[in-house]
Amino acid sequence: MGEPLRRSALDEHPMTQFHLWFGEAYDSGLAEPNAMVLSSVEPSGMPRSRTVLMKGYDRSGLRFFTNYTSRKGQALEADRRACVVFPWHAIRRQVLIAGYVERLSDEENDRYFASRPRGSQLGAWASERQSQPVSDRTELDRLFHEFDSVWRADEPIPRPAYWGGFRLIPREVEFWQGGEDRMHDRFRYLWSEGEWEIERLAP
Repeated sequence: MGEPLRRSALDEHPMTQFHLWFGEAYDSGLAEPNAMVLSSVEPSGMPRSRTVLMKGYDRSGLRFFTNYTSRKGQALEADRRACVVFPWHAIRRQVLIAGYVERLSDEENDRYFASRPRGSQLGAWASERQSQPVSDRTELDRLFHEFDSVWRADEPIPRPAYWGGFRLIPREVEFWQGGEDRMHDRFRYLWSEGEWEIERLAP
């Protein structure tokens, strides 16, 4: 990671290149290398960003989960354009992925929800009104404990209908690697006419 980034070192597919970099970020010991800043467009036209966790990826894109009725969920339903940034500052790297989102299938949502810890499952039920004002923390704790009493400890908890995932389908991917004297290396993959084109950008 200390050497300049060369075009010859890049894979022809951006998600394969992302896989290589994500593995190196993970191996470096970064805390939550799957944390990404997700930006969407509000119905008002105002952009909005927040940090979410990537929960999987493949050549078709990357996946994350949320409350579909939350502020970000509604924004993504109204305008499918989205962008994420992985800010791996400690290793002087950054990846930007822009494109559009689509909902994951009920099967994918059910499978991932079932894999979550019980507390996280209950939290999804307790935060049905995600992004809306609440009176205080006591109200949230009360809802959590109410749902905790609905299902036995050994009983599966069903996925709320309002909770699920999105797949971000990339149409632009940029890999940034920091260099000395601000001579950074930047390469951008652009989807054009059914294939990926790669170009170097000025720092």
